[in-house]
Amino acid sequence: MAPRVASLPPPISVHRLCVRILPVYLLAVAVAAPWLVPPCSASFSFGFPARHDYRDALAKSILFFDAQRSGRLPPGQRASWRGDSGVSDGAAAGVDLEGGYYDAGDNVKFGFPMAFTTTMLAWSVLEFGDSMPRDERRHATAAVRWATDYLLKTLAQPGVIFVQVGDPWKDHDCWERPEDMDTERTVYNVSAGRPGSEIAGETAAALAAASMVFREADPVYAETLLEHAREAFEFADTAGGCPFYCDFNGYQDELLWGAAWLRRASKDDTFLQYIQNNGKTLGAEDSSNEFGWDNKHAGLNVLVSKFIEGEVLALQSYKEFADSFICTLIPESSSPHITYTPGGMLYKPGGSNMQHVTSISFLLLTYAKYLSKSSHTVNCGDISVGPVTLQQQAKKQVDYLLGDNPMKMSYMIGYGDRYPQRIHHRASSLPSIKDHPQRIACKEGTPYYNSSGSNPNPLIGAVVGGPGEDDVYEDDRADFRKSEPTTYINAPLVGVLAFLVDNPNPGHIWH
Repeated sequence: MAPRVASLPPPISVHRLCVRILPVYLLAVAVAAPWLVPPCSASFSFGFPARHDYRDALAKSILFFDAQRSGRLPPGQRASWRGDSGVSDGAAAGVDLEGGYYDAGDNVKFGFPMAFTTTMLAWSVLEFGDSMPRDERRHATAAVRWATDYLLKTLAQPGVIFVQVGDPWKDHDCWERPEDMDTERTVYNVSAGRPGSEIAGETAAALAAASMVFREADPVYAETLLEHAREAFEFADTAGGCPFYCDFNGYQDELLWGAAWLRRASKDDTFLQYIQNNGKTLGAEDSSNEFGWDNKHAGLNVLVSKFIEGEVLALQSYKEFADSFICTLIPESSSPHITYTPGGMLYKPGGSNMQHVTSISFLLLTYAKYLSKSSHTVNCGDISVGPVTLQQQAKKQVDYLLGDNPMKMSYMIGYGDRYPQRIHHRASSLPSIKDHPQRIACKEGTPYYNSSGSNPNPLIGAVVGGPGEDDVYEDDRADFRKSEPTTYINAPLVGVLAFLVDNPNPGHIWH
């Protein structure tokens, strides 16, 4: 019997919402303002047609990176409420570490998530840059370069990679603007005596991916990035372990991830052989339906699948694992699959759930592109899954993020009529240095942290961690797991939104 063709889960009906969600958080609304709650018999669903302004969302998702910049800000700085910060970073260690990004709502520069952010921004431009309006592609490329300029500085000394600036414990004890930082800007590094293969591997991936972004416009810079990517990978391959923001899933996946990006960027078969010869030893066969700064397995399998077609049959297992990963995202498949909330959001425990929504949506679209070009489908038991299903699944997740959810709230700041007002972010929640030039010391920011008022500086384009498994979002600044934005939530979203700008109603076939 021919396999069935998978369809999306049925739209979420009001009856289902009334039964499963109303008891949790709509009850108060129903009592205080019953006219706001549709009757359970109403004909209504969250299966909306394309109605979002994906171009606006794309522009804002890239603008967010301007507000996360550290260092001396450039003349074209668009988040004008920010000022210079961390201009002497690295001085205590005798190295220039000015620049880069604050990855979240604090003032520490963590190298591991910054490198992953860079890889995903670069991959977004590589895969979907042609769908970006010209100005947005220029801004996205500038965002990549702000990161790579910094990552190059972290490799300035032979045998050492500088992986972090700022004492996280002391920084997290303060609530102050980056422009006012007075906590120690401790510099952390990895070396032969203090190994950190996961950070080195991700740095190699970031620089290799970014080299492809600049290959045509700035070939000299691109070659510099690729040369340093090789150096970072060599370091990663001979080290092991990590300081803060450690990889809880081990460093082996970053080695394969870095090698895969170097193979794609350089066409050097040495890296293809590395993937082939070391895959089993380094855990390439580990089953995983995760992808993020901590775990690269699903992304690795999708990436390798894109360049093995017709090349190396010995790498076919990567495609098979990618297929298995895709099947875990299809509710109708017989595979054990990822949890979805009653409102339809892909959900994984641990907080900051939107990082999973955006990174996995990116993989769905990237694999859909591969399936279209190779005329393949994915066999999930008795269900055959094609590229359109993957595109629609990704769109559904992004539409949830932008407002098609039980809370009727956009989780991107500045997009739509209703979005979080009290996000967990120091610079956003304190008066801008332009409006309040007087210094606000470490503990002087506490009243702003405790305030029930809206943040004075809307962090346009930032995507917060988002709701929990019950689709509830309380807009509480103190609940960092839900209300803190991160660069690694936004980076893959840039690519997904670029695709949707050109394909608001998915069904696109690449040639």
